[in-house]
Amino acid sequence: MSTVQRSEAELRKIAAIGAEELGWDSTAEQVINFAANHFAVREIAVACSMADAVLPHLVSAAIPDVDVLFLETGYHFAETISTRDEVARALQVRIIKVLPELTVDEQDAKFGRELFARDAAACCQMRKMDPLKNSLKDYGAWFTGVRREEAPTRANTPLVGFDEKHGLVKFNPLAAWSFDELIGYATEHSVPVNMLLTQGYPSIGCQPCTRPVAEGEDPRAGRWAGLAKTECGIHI
Repeated sequence: MSTVQRSEAELRKIAAIGAEELGWDSTAEQVINFAANHFAVREIAVACSMADAVLPHLVSAAIPDVDVLFLETGYHFAETISTRDEVARALQVRIIKVLPELTVDEQDAKFGRELFARDAAACCQMRKMDPLKNSLKDYGAWFTGVRREEAPTRANTPLVGFDEKHGLVKFNPLAAWSFDELIGYATEHSVPVNMLLTQGYPSIGCQPCTRPVAEGEDPRAGRWAGLAKTECGIHI
């Protein structure tokens, strides 16, 4: 974790400079190089759901030994855990396991079993959003794999901006990428990929709240299927 504390004013200035220099359609490498020029390695975190390791692969090429945050919700597919372990073996990164305050059993005892089915927002808050916010407070910047084509809620994702929710600079170097470009890069560079991507899961979350997506559906239609929920809240 970072030992360097930047002021909010300094972080906002970096975000503004990045937005001006990078615009709307700079390459992922240009975004990552900008971050590398403004932050030390321990000031940077990479968020990765382990659907694929394209983002950690790209970032670690310019910033070796970067911290990769993985939200250990306790509800992951076995394939997701296997991908995380392969990323730790194959890439020059530091996997940081971000844990909720309560284990699944402790949450069940306090709030009842399968809270995700009764109050998905509360479950995501406790198992994803709160732990991530607690982890990010030690960094000056973070990278996400958010892509504009994933959903209407993500269509206006910038390459860089100031993250008001978490108080740091947020880089989205893959914002302009398509799913085919993502898989093409992974194939060309032998990047670890979650096997569920080839089984109809273009967006992978917790096992109880994720289903395969039918042809022609929104890539995130399989997340919280049957609910009015489309985001866990991290990126909105």
